[in-house]
Amino acid sequence: MTSAPQIKIPATYMRGGTSKGVFFRLQDLPESAQTPGQARDNLLLRVIGSPDPYGKHTDGMGGATSSTSKTVILSKSEQPNHDVDYLFGQVSIDKPFVDWSGNCGNLTAAVGAFAINSGFVDAERVPQNGICTVRIWQANIKKTIIAHVPITNGEVQETGDFELDGVTFPAAEVQIEFMDPADGEGAMFPTGNLVDDLEVPGVGTLKATMINAGIPTIFVNAADIGYTGTELQEAINGDDKALAMFETIRAYGAKAMGLIATVEEAAARQHTPKVAFVAAPKGYGASSGKHVDAGEIDLLVRALSMGKLHHAMMGTAAVAIGTAAAIPGTLVNLAAGGGERSVVNFGHPSGTLRVGAEAEIAHGEWTATKAIMSRSARILMEGWVRVPGDCF
Repeated sequence: MTSAPQIKIPATYMRGGTSKGVFFRLQDLPESAQTPGQARDNLLLRVIGSPDPYGKHTDGMGGATSSTSKTVILSKSEQPNHDVDYLFGQVSIDKPFVDWSGNCGNLTAAVGAFAINSGFVDAERVPQNGICTVRIWQANIKKTIIAHVPITNGEVQETGDFELDGVTFPAAEVQIEFMDPADGEGAMFPTGNLVDDLEVPGVGTLKATMINAGIPTIFVNAADIGYTGTELQEAINGDDKALAMFETIRAYGAKAMGLIATVEEAAARQHTPKVAFVAAPKGYGASSGKHVDAGEIDLLVRALSMGKLHHAMMGTAAVAIGTAAAIPGTLVNLAAGGGERSVVNFGHPSGTLRVGAEAEIAHGEWTATKAIMSRSARILMEGWVRVPGDCF
C-alpha cells in the first residue's frame, strides 16, 4: 500500500498571554485550505493532532488543553484602516471539528508581533524604537482590536520584566484594546436583563448574568452551585459530575442567549459561550504556590473553557469580566461590591489579573466602548509543520 508523503507548511508556534497556538499566513496554506471549509478544518485538526481519544495530542502540535489546542490564520487586512485580519480556530481535542465561533483574547497578544514580522504592517508605521500600534480586524466576531507592540532597534521586543500570572517567565508587555467588545451584532445583554433566573434541569434555577462582551459568557454565583470561588483545576476537572453540571448550565444558557436553537446544539459549539462563577474576595493559594490575599482583589472568578476549568483566565472572558464589573447590578459587579467602576482586579486559579472597561447606556441599552488589558507574547518556534499530504 502506497501512502501519500508528508508536506510542509510554513508556520510559527507562539505563546500569547496564557495560551499558545500554531500561526499561519493565509497565503502559505495549501490552496484548498485557503478558503473556509472541510479541507481547512481537516488540515488544522491534523496539525494539532485531533481528534485524539487518548487526550494527549502526541501526534500533533496541540497540548491537549483548551489553552494549547489553538490555530490562527492571518492575512493582510481587507478592511479600511486595519493592518491584519485575524481568524481564530479552536480545535476540539477529542472530536473532529474546529470551532470558529469566537475570538481568543490571549493569542491576540501575539497577533500584533506576527503581523509586524510578516510584513502586514507598513514599514513606515513601525518605529525604530518605541511602540507600534497594530490595527487588528478580528474576523470571527468582526471587531477591531488595537495591539501596542514594543519595538527595539526596528524589531519586535519580546523579552522584558512584565509578569503575567499563569505564565512562568517574564516578557515584554503588550497592551491590548478591545474596541466595542460586545460579541457579534446583537445586544450586549441578549435576554434584555442584567440578571436572569436561568432554569437548568437537574441543577435548579440559578441567578445568571449572560453577556456578549469579548466572548459570550454566562456568569453564576459560586455559592449557588456549591463552590467558594477559590477552587483550582483539580477540584473540578477530576469531577465528572461537576463537569456535566457546568456543561448543562452552558447549554441552557446558550439557548437563553439565542446562540443555539436547541440545547443539543451546544455539543457542536464548544468554544462559546463560556461559563464562569464568581464570589466576593477571599484569600487563597494559587496554583503556583503563591498566596493571594483578599485585599489584593475585587472578586474571585473561575471560568471553564472547552469543558474544563481554565488554569488562569481566557483573555476574552477577562473582557467579559471587566465589562460586566463596570455595569452596576450584574452578578460580577455585585460580587465586586457593587457601584460604578472602570477597573477590576480579580483572582483566578493562577493568581490575579487587572482589566479595565468602559460601558455606557445608549438608546436605553448598555454598550461597551472598549476594554483594556496587558498581556505578553513571544515566538516559541518557527519553520514548518508537516502533515500527510492526503489528510485534508
